[in-house]
Amino acid sequence: QKTPGGGKPCAASTIRRAVVPADTLVIISRLLLLLAAPRLAAGLLQPPSHRARIPIAAPSSLLSLTRSFSHRTPSAAMSAVLSFESPSAAPVEKLVVVGRKDSLLKISSSLIPPAVPADLWAALVDSVSPGDFGASASTAYALEGGGMGTLVAAVLPEACSRHNSPLRGHAITSLVGAADLASVKRGASVIAVIEDEAHAGPAACAIARTLPLFSMKSRTPGSVAAAVSVGFATSTGGTVSDSAYRSSTHAAGGTRRAARLVDMPPEILTTTAFVEEAKAAAGRLEALGRCVQVEIIRGDELKARGYGGLYNVGRCAQEPPALAVLSYVHEEAEQTVCLVGKGIVYDTGGLALKSKDGMPGMKADMGGAAALLSAFEAAVSIGVGKKTVHVVLCLAENAIGSAAFRNDDILRFLSGKTCEINNTDAEGRLVLADGVAHCTAVPSLLPGTGAPPDLVIDMATLTGAQLIATGKKFAGVISNSDEVEAAAVAAGKRSGELVHPLPYAPEFFRAEFKSKVADMKNSVKDRANAQTSCAANFIGENLNEAYEGGWLHVDMAGPAFIEDRGTGWGVAFVLAMLNVDGFGK
Repeated sequence: QKTPGGGKPCAASTIRRAVVPADTLVIISRLLLLLAAPRLAAGLLQPPSHRARIPIAAPSSLLSLTRSFSHRTPSAAMSAVLSFESPSAAPVEKLVVVGRKDSLLKISSSLIPPAVPADLWAALVDSVSPGDFGASASTAYALEGGGMGTLVAAVLPEACSRHNSPLRGHAITSLVGAADLASVKRGASVIAVIEDEAHAGPAACAIARTLPLFSMKSRTPGSVAAAVSVGFATSTGGTVSDSAYRSSTHAAGGTRRAARLVDMPPEILTTTAFVEEAKAAAGRLEALGRCVQVEIIRGDELKARGYGGLYNVGRCAQEPPALAVLSYVHEEAEQTVCLVGKGIVYDTGGLALKSKDGMPGMKADMGGAAALLSAFEAAVSIGVGKKTVHVVLCLAENAIGSAAFRNDDILRFLSGKTCEINNTDAEGRLVLADGVAHCTAVPSLLPGTGAPPDLVIDMATLTGAQLIATGKKFAGVISNSDEVEAAAVAAGKRSGELVHPLPYAPEFFRAEFKSKVADMKNSVKDRANAQTSCAANFIGENLNEAYEGGWLHVDMAGPAFIEDRGTGWGVAFVLAMLNVDGFGK
């Protein structure tokens, strides 16, 4: 019997079921922590949103207009319920209509609340000068049955250079985030006016990151989660297909789950808890009829089987390191893709200890694994066509203690290569070295035909140098293939999760890791010599020597964690790389 999408039917022995869904475990853990230690409930500080009231010439109306000059995504005290459905003018406490100015002026009057005259809506939109980052204006209006609602015209910037995405996803996130929809008690809606149906899924991800799932803030008794619905309209007045809404739902859910994992504190998201998250994802896919095979290698088994990088990085922590592998095998696969994620659940720097200023925020050092696990679930849920897809999560805590690995230790990776440690705080590349070796091993260690993958994508919050090279809105990518590099840039523009290529030249960078007693060191000799490319090259050196497929390294240290919040960056990008419905070419 075939499963939806052509995958193999599940056998009882191919999947380790999660008896309790991970979301439930998190809720239980959160309640226990709140009872045991209320001080842990302290939330993230939020900068204020600055608003100035301005008068404008408008039709005869007592309604006031408010313009937003600062757009910062607030932290939600409760997780909003997010849904995707065809837009309507049903009365809600807050309605945000986001799009380019010309598109907003052409929107069907049926989508604007009846209490707002057409000429007032036009004046509202015309009053906004979007600049480079977008801007918004709002008006109050009377709701049927009493009360007041707020209508927000969120105008996207016109500027869109060749390295930017026509989606303008950064502005969608900023403008929708400024509306603080998670705090709305009587319902909120977003209507995204898009240029093309192909923008629906990426726009959904941009909106989803404004509604974080994780918070341990104290809650008012009797409070309820906000309900936010999102609908799409095209700038030409067309409708969006049901399949676009379906893809948007899965993609947005993946973005929020990835951000949730990044936001979770390390006392909750241990390596063991992360493994349970992976099992829960497999369980949800099984419920959809997708068979996902799960393999977990952890603790001393890693050491026994030769995963010297992953084992040694995590050997000191209370919870053991683990390699979690999820595989969706298509019976008639025409392409095999392997995703490899760095999952350092906390990074103290090890014996090369980080400073008090450098260590906070290192809970986010598992952003690559979070994004790839969530992207894998979203992609298989939507459908990957005739592809086999694996995700390999390299999970460890880089802790400090008497059992910690040391500078001057020599580790042996699964690839067989040895590494002299000269910086225990350059640990991400050590775990990924074992991850890419696992993917490309001969004979194969992955389920399926035994053939090597056609494409390996590793993703990591790997270097601070990435922010220097490509900033906070662009991830840095390095590839051994012009074709893969071009595909990555195109996927970034389609998805709104931008990437920019960095040099791939192993012959220039190998010397940075030269060791007299091992095959390589793990940290560069010259920190002014293309550190991000060097770090990528270190990982690439551990691909099997016989591997001839494509390899893409994604360093997303900048876009993964902004203003003390996970962004879920990477989910939409991977969906575009896999060309799933709603994110394809």
